[in-house]
Amino acid sequence: MDSYSRIKFNVKTANRLRKFSGQIAKSHSESLTIMMDFFDQNKISPTESLGPNMKSLENNLKSRINALIAIIRDIEKNQTKPTVAMLQTLFEEAVPKRKPLILENNNFRADEETRVPES
Repeated sequence: MDSYSRIKFNVKTANRLRKFSGQIAKSHSESLTIMMDFFDQNKISPTESLGPNMKSLENNLKSRINALIAIIRDIEKNQTKPTVAMLQTLFEEAVPKRKPLILENNNFRADEETRVPES
């Protein structure tokens, strides 16, 4: 079992901690551990402004997104479009060519139009 230590807090701060820890964890110790882990893992300090850190994070995310867009465009250019073109040519060659019927033949229709009607 863990041993405990006492820490004195201002009443206002203690009430805020009780309210906040009730929302995020079962105990006050667990809440403080979660908060400290958050600051350690994200390498941020509660005393410094998040402005520059958030800006660098935003720039990092933008550069990653731009890299993903470039990868997707490259895949489309080098893999998807050539594959689609190959499939289209295969299907065009696979369609059987049929002879036009006599009625569909343009020559037959032209002959009918040039005849002089007998009256």
